[in-house]
Amino acid sequence: SAGEYDYDLFTIGAGSGGVRASRFASTLYGARAAICEMPFSTISADDLGGLGGTCVLRGCVPKKLLVYASKFSHEFEESHGFGWAYDTDPKHDWSTLIANKNTELQRLVGIYKNILKNANVDLIEGRGKVVDPHTVSVDGKLYTAKNILIAVGGRPSMPDIPGIEHVIDSDAALDLPSKPEKIAIVGGGYIALEFAGIFNGLKSDVHVFIRQPKVLRGFDEEVRDFVAEQMSLRGITFHTEHSPQAITKSNDGLLSLKTNKETIGGFSHVMFATGRKPNTKNLGLEEVGVKMDKKGAIVVDEYSRTSVDSIWAVGDVTDRINLTPVALMEGGAFAKTLFGDEPTKPEYRAVPAAVFSQPPIGQVGLTEEQVIIYGMHQILLHTKEVFHMHICAGY
Repeated sequence: SAGEYDYDLFTIGAGSGGVRASRFASTLYGARAAICEMPFSTISADDLGGLGGTCVLRGCVPKKLLVYASKFSHEFEESHGFGWAYDTDPKHDWSTLIANKNTELQRLVGIYKNILKNANVDLIEGRGKVVDPHTVSVDGKLYTAKNILIAVGGRPSMPDIPGIEHVIDSDAALDLPSKPEKIAIVGGGYIALEFAGIFNGLKSDVHVFIRQPKVLRGFDEEVRDFVAEQMSLRGITFHTEHSPQAITKSNDGLLSLKTNKETIGGFSHVMFATGRKPNTKNLGLEEVGVKMDKKGAIVVDEYSRTSVDSIWAVGDVTDRINLTPVALMEGGAFAKTLFGDEPTKPEYRAVPAAVFSQPPIGQVGLTEEQVIIYGMHQILLHTKEVFHMHICAGY
């Protein structure tokens, strides 16, 4: 029972972690729960979001749909060796892909609405802001709760360099009005490589600029080398140890990227995939005493409680491990801790990671380099290259 409050739990942010926590609190433990989320948009903004959060609307789901679309071009090429012939080269229509992608997103938003409805969680549309340790304002209307959960996620961050207004981020890249003819992608992490594979498969001229000597920092060294080699063989150009300094736009509308080494022009698009930041601005957190780190992430203890006893946080807004399955785990652990009378810490050991690059890679546990750092020198290392039959056959 919420008692003197409107709710036992009021959640700000209906992404993976927030929905999981609210649903479990209501269905498993009988809590009176509500969740607020901003209106739907494929591109995040201060007043736009949508049910499902980053993964459903601007991450995992739309990205994978574009990855699947981009794979067909390689299959068309390989099919010739198996006897397939085409009178004309296959043509791809970008607008059809994006329209169908957005239709699928709307379908998933509807599913999330039903999930919350069936769980007896009140859904309130609007931008939530913490007023005091037990009160949330949603577009001016006040709601009280015994506990408040912050699950607002994050968004792409951009460096402060000249010409940054000409740059797109990963949100915009998933919803462009037209396919890039030639694109510069700045970043060497999984987001940059996934989009490089997408646009390369859709026949864009792709250039990747990274600050480091290698891609995918934190992954196994052999895997890093293998992925870069294979992507290069597919026609992607890598520019290593390049730090972006400025972007300029010429009279013909084309963009040039200046780095510490050179200036390269002729780009229809320049995309930055150099990091993300928590969505903690203008939430009222500082005013009520919620501590944040220098990046703006909410500081929490092992049970996801903030510096204010009645306010909790899960997911990317805490900048622990920013993955959808981790947010789901944190949301479930939070509900069990607070409403199940069973204090539960999220488990971060051996969290698997996948990169939907082309070729795709996955990783779990310690890398070879980490094992050595930890002093485990007696290790057995085994590697093996496996080829598809059509590659062995020379097609």
